[in-house]
Amino acid sequence: MRTTYYDEDDILVMHLSDKPIAREVSQDWNTHFSYAADGTLVEVVVIDAQAIGAFPLEVLHGKAA
Repeated sequence: MRTTYYDEDDILVMHLSDKPIAREVSQDWNTHFSYAADGTLVEVVVIDAQAIGAFPLEVLHGKAA
């Protein structure tokens, strides 16, 4: 997974796969999903990510037992 944040536009892109995008669906005006031909999720784009609290991401690191 590759995550990119464009601070000038407040856009968060989470790239999950290198498969070509075959279909894009808007969940609402600021959340968009891109799918490959086989139906797997390729990319998620969140517009106004910081404004709605989706960025910065919280990273948690677990400890080995």
